[in-house]
Amino acid sequence: MTEEELYTVYKGVYVVSSVHTPESLKYFEEFVFRPDDIIIVTYPKSGTIWMKEIVPLIMSGGDPAPVDTILNWNRVPWLELQQTASLKLEQRPSPRLLTTHFQSNMMPPSFFEVKPKFIYVMRNPKDVFTSFFHFHEPASFLVDPGPQTTQFLHKFLDGKVMFGSWFDHVKSWLNAEDEDHIIHISYEEMIMDLKGSVCHMAQFLQKSLDDEVIEKIADRCLFKNMKKNNMSNYSTALRELLDQTKSEFLRKGIAGDWKNQLTPAEAAHFDAVYKDKMKDVKYTFAWD
Repeated sequence: MTEEELYTVYKGVYVVSSVHTPESLKYFEEFVFRPDDIIIVTYPKSGTIWMKEIVPLIMSGGDPAPVDTILNWNRVPWLELQQTASLKLEQRPSPRLLTTHFQSNMMPPSFFEVKPKFIYVMRNPKDVFTSFFHFHEPASFLVDPGPQTTQFLHKFLDGKVMFGSWFDHVKSWLNAEDEDHIIHISYEEMIMDLKGSVCHMAQFLQKSLDDEVIEKIADRCLFKNMKKNNMSNYSTALRELLDQTKSEFLRKGIAGDWKNQLTPAEAAHFDAVYKDKMKDVKYTFAWD
């Protein structure tokens, strides 16, 4: 199917018509945040599922029950998805754990009025592209990118993909105000030092955890262990929506897999676009 058949343009970016319905987007726009809400914010394929495993374990003090018994899309729901309104989030006790893939300028008024805490997760865009490319294979609600990367690469760099431009997304959240309410962390940092990353996030979330608990959370959230969790690996998702016989949802969980995907010419083109689009950004990224 084509972009026109599968996608809708919402506030300048592509969203998926079947799951980002007018009703779900209205729910998102009218959502009322609380000051103690915790929002995980990511561009797709940047470590969202990983963070949905880590943060609940931090908040539960290491108790595995939330990640062992609750499907991750209910455990930390996406605010913009069709199913979310049925979860009755207004009845959930605080602190609520929530997720969004939207850019900062797309957030509803209540977000800026209440100023909840949020964790922004970033990843090397070449790896984001690689993971995104493979995600299109099993996902029936996304446009088939075809067997070659070149066409999809141009779409990705131009922001003509679900949730728009990676560059715009990252810059919008790096420019977010109220530094006391935000923490930026990268996929690469978590791979290099997961225990240190868990400790850093626990401090931000004002959860006092001893070393033993942090060690247990870090071990539990190693990619190889998380991949076995049926509450997180999307093995229960309907096959007509996500056919994991084509490509696993949780695929490799590594940094640098773009080297197996992009040709030298494609990587050089990516670097040139990146350099131009990020030239005014003062932030030092883990992959630089």
